[in-house]
Amino acid sequence: MAGAIDERVETVLQALQSHASAKVRDEMAPRYGVVVDKAMGVPMAKMQAVAKPLAPDHALAEALWETGWYEARMVACMIDDPAQVTPEQMDRWRADFDNWGIVDTVCFKLFDQVPHAFAKIEAWAGLNDEFGRRAGFALMACTALHGKGSDADFLRGLTLIEACATDERNFVKKGVNWALRAIGGKRSPALRAAAREAAARLAASSDRTARWNGKDALRAFAKTDSGPPGQRR
Repeated sequence: MAGAIDERVETVLQALQSHASAKVRDEMAPRYGVVVDKAMGVPMAKMQAVAKPLAPDHALAEALWETGWYEARMVACMIDDPAQVTPEQMDRWRADFDNWGIVDTVCFKLFDQVPHAFAKIEAWAGLNDEFGRRAGFALMACTALHGKGSDADFLRGLTLIEACATDERNFVKKGVNWALRAIGGKRSPALRAAAREAAARLAASSDRTARWNGKDALRAFAKTDSGPPGQRR
């Protein structure tokens, strides 16, 4: 069985390598801020094309993740079966997060569909490493955008947002902001009101980072609220 998985992993790696571009790889850090040690330079559309016929395959996803290749890990999160993802796997993969691209894609494509998502949001938001905390708020944003969870889940999320809104690290700050805008932009009327109240409190903060988070979210909400009637939420 191990031999068969190894062969399949090698086939996927070869498929990814066939789409590799030195230009794409070299632009990952300076153009997109994705800093990773082990990357081929495969465009997202090509990674998605490689992944599409493979899903769902939990065993292959785990094996691809273990290769450490950025592109293989992207494919892994696209083909894994959410029903088979355990809390232990979520923590193990999260411990490997080393750039915002993998954080956001894993949360958007896989982790927000896992039953344990809301427990991990709270746990990861309490972490101190930049990408670990980013994962907590990225997961919060993704569950909101995809209609997961209850109002109570996101009211707790707003409390976490306010607690972490002073974290000035770039990827945490932007993750907190993304979560706040997602809750305020696409949830129930009560949550939209609560998100706007939280944003207003942050906008009035004496802390520069919290103030940026609040003001940026309020600008986004204003655009949503002032759109054509058919587009208002």
